[in-house]
Amino acid sequence: MPDTERERLADADAGAAWRRWGPYLSERQWGTVREDIGDGPWSSFTHEQSRYRAYRWGEDGLAGICDDRQRLCLALALWNGADPMLKERLFGLTNAEGNHGEDVKECYFYLDATPTSSYLKMLYKYPQAPFPYADLVAVNGSRDRTQPEYELLDTGVFDGDRYFDVEVEYAKAAPEDVLMRVTAHNRGPDDAELHVLPTLWFRHTWSWAGGDERPVLRVANELTGVSAVRADHLQLGTRWCYTDRVVPVLVTGNETDNERVFGSPNDTPYVKDGIDRAVVHGDRDAVDPTGVGTKAAMHHALVVRAGESVTVRVRLTDAEPVRPGDGGDPFGDFDHVMGRRRDEADEFYGALTEQPTDDERLVVRQALAGMLWSKQYYALDMERWLVERGADPLAADVPLRNREWRHLLAEDVISMPDKWEYPWFAAWDLAFHAVAIAPVDMAFAKHQLDLLLDRRYLHPNGQLPAYEWNFGDVNPPVHAWATLFVYELDRAATGVGDRRFLENAFHKLTRNFGWWLNRKDADDRNIFQGGFLGLDNIGVFDRSAPLPSGGRIDQADGTAWMALYCQSMTRIAIELAEHDPVYVEQALAMLENFAWIAAATNHVGPDATSLWDEEDGFFYDVLRRPDGTSVPLRIRSVVGLMPLAAATVVSADVRTRFPELVAGAAAFLDRHPAVTAELWSRGRQARETGPALFALFDEQRLRRILSRMLDEAEFLSPHGIRSVSRWHADHPYVLRVDGQEHRVGYLPAESDSGMFGGNSNWRGPVWFPVNLMLVRALLNLHAYLGDDFRVECPTGSGRRLNLYEVAQEISDRLVGIFRADADGHRPVHGGQAVLQDDPLWRDLPLFYEYFHGDNGAGLGASHQTGWTGAVALLPLLFRGALAPAGPGGRLAGVGR
Repeated sequence: MPDTERERLADADAGAAWRRWGPYLSERQWGTVREDIGDGPWSSFTHEQSRYRAYRWGEDGLAGICDDRQRLCLALALWNGADPMLKERLFGLTNAEGNHGEDVKECYFYLDATPTSSYLKMLYKYPQAPFPYADLVAVNGSRDRTQPEYELLDTGVFDGDRYFDVEVEYAKAAPEDVLMRVTAHNRGPDDAELHVLPTLWFRHTWSWAGGDERPVLRVANELTGVSAVRADHLQLGTRWCYTDRVVPVLVTGNETDNERVFGSPNDTPYVKDGIDRAVVHGDRDAVDPTGVGTKAAMHHALVVRAGESVTVRVRLTDAEPVRPGDGGDPFGDFDHVMGRRRDEADEFYGALTEQPTDDERLVVRQALAGMLWSKQYYALDMERWLVERGADPLAADVPLRNREWRHLLAEDVISMPDKWEYPWFAAWDLAFHAVAIAPVDMAFAKHQLDLLLDRRYLHPNGQLPAYEWNFGDVNPPVHAWATLFVYELDRAATGVGDRRFLENAFHKLTRNFGWWLNRKDADDRNIFQGGFLGLDNIGVFDRSAPLPSGGRIDQADGTAWMALYCQSMTRIAIELAEHDPVYVEQALAMLENFAWIAAATNHVGPDATSLWDEEDGFFYDVLRRPDGTSVPLRIRSVVGLMPLAAATVVSADVRTRFPELVAGAAAFLDRHPAVTAELWSRGRQARETGPALFALFDEQRLRRILSRMLDEAEFLSPHGIRSVSRWHADHPYVLRVDGQEHRVGYLPAESDSGMFGGNSNWRGPVWFPVNLMLVRALLNLHAYLGDDFRVECPTGSGRRLNLYEVAQEISDRLVGIFRADADGHRPVHGGQAVLQDDPLWRDLPLFYEYFHGDNGAGLGASHQTGWTGAVALLPLLFRGALAPAGPGGRLAGVGR
């Protein structure tokens, strides 16, 4: 059977509009920097206001879709007859309300998705009792950071199975013809009331200065047997939205209810909360009797029998309606198309995943579904944003965040870390998203890497924007690493490398590389001080803030990131030199940069201090005090493991293909004996035959680092590599500065401090991005060291593995977080009995932000399928479409 979805992808890449409609609606637009008018994001626009107030920069909704410019949105609203409001969006706590920061308090699951959104499926579990809004706020507010979060499952609202499983499916009959099916299952023992309201609305773009012409929704009363709405938009054209029966169509405006929000008169009686007022509060005057507006809902008032289901069908299309008497039926092919697209999704994933068990196939598929559902339209014009807040965008003293990023102009579909907790792009997250999504949608992966390098995003000085809370913050520079990884995955799958993609990225990455050299090497020693580098609270100090003692921190991870940057850029330049010899010079320049960094990393200065600690056999940050003294910050964390990631192999044939590169490297080493003396190979590789390894360590140091990393009493957990060694549970690191004690211990679960918002923890849990980098580095090292280089894994076990096998061991432990055991229990579900034992819950793994360092339970953002979606890539590398026949096969080529 042909792979129809891959054919659609090829058509989309050639210009067909299969990607125009997708799950691009945010799950939280309120509480964002974009909507902040001066009181702080969480205070400026609250969840309460989201019901009444039109958004400026985007829209949110429940299980929704929109076009790729978010002009027209379609989503689901629900009411159980008991709640004080329609369920139009997911509820969660603000950063101040949660005892571990902001957190969504709903139960929803992404079940399936194809790259073109030809088929999508999502599950929302909706309680039949009143939703416990106040209880969630009160109990979480009463808990401190040492206590667990109070979740929706803890409230008892699902007791007795008194809830609806609401499945929402989308299927495309054609690029502009989208089917929506809502199936509500009553899991409870009694019949229950349920109002299902498929809702269509336009993003509000018309009342702002320079806004668009107001679009119009109109009820189409002339059709029989169905209810329909006509949508007219200047850019989008005309669309028709049908439901498969005659129901009331409630129409209002996507306009701010000024009376409720600001205490001022409304411009129109028909405002954003009009449908809520009509359905929940019985105020029929709140909707427009003429059926004209910018927001419309098709109101299905249903009673679902105990243990039974109801289905609502909707179609959004650009096709003209069939008029009464013409004999047509807009739902005649609905069930056939829906079933066919579901079968095609099975076909697509069947070709991709060759897992040994159905359970692993489930994990891979749901992880990728989460990634594909987590695409979001993101809009922000920073110059306009500043002007709307009364600022002169050209002034130097603007007291507003991100004022230095006045050039930034975003209007793109972007892969989000989590569409509720982090509904904004983050630079290093996005790099991992691209790698994880590449096996299913290579074109989208490349586009995501290109995006932040585009002139609309990349700062004129070369810096990548970090994230909207502070575009000028510093994320780890992994874009080059991800670009090379995606390029190699593409070449492994197709046999052809995309040179245009690689060359375009290289030139822009060179600008960013220069920014790092000029901004983050304080004294030009090739030792870097990047700041927090995305690892939040991992350090004894906030590494982005001025130190309490003054001075600076020489960062082992920051320096390793830059070494890896050099290596990746060298490899890219060598690839490009195959067709243009001018890139040989670029490769040589990057090699020399790497040599300077490697020498500085290993160099022991007059104070006998360097990033490498010979006594402990580990890399540490070094505190450089204002008086010239230095203190190694002896915290065993992934900071000291990241130098392992800076390990790259260049194949032996490079020596014959580019002799001028080899000659140039040898000449550089001859001219700089001090550098040569600090390199692990002492420059021998420039004159030897065979492959070359670029690394910050020799084999002896590698063994010492691995002995700690693979020690189950330190870094190696049953579920991957911990972010901080478990040794620190009994031996916390303590540093006293000016009479104040600073401490880092092992915290396997949530953070016990408010550093970086308190909603993430790098002091013990397992994080997928660094684990993925370590797995890839081990594959690189195996490609160079071969099968004869073996280490104990776990340390002290007597079991000796080569580095390919070590990489596979770590990968299997990571996948094991989500894998069901013989009893059907999954570590990710932690201690929640319902999730572990109930057949309606236990096969719904969530792909959290990070995981408990001892038991693998999910922590942090519950739907951060972004970089945790890499769990789908890992088995594909070893036992799937990208896997080799064995060590030394195709995977080794990717590793190099």
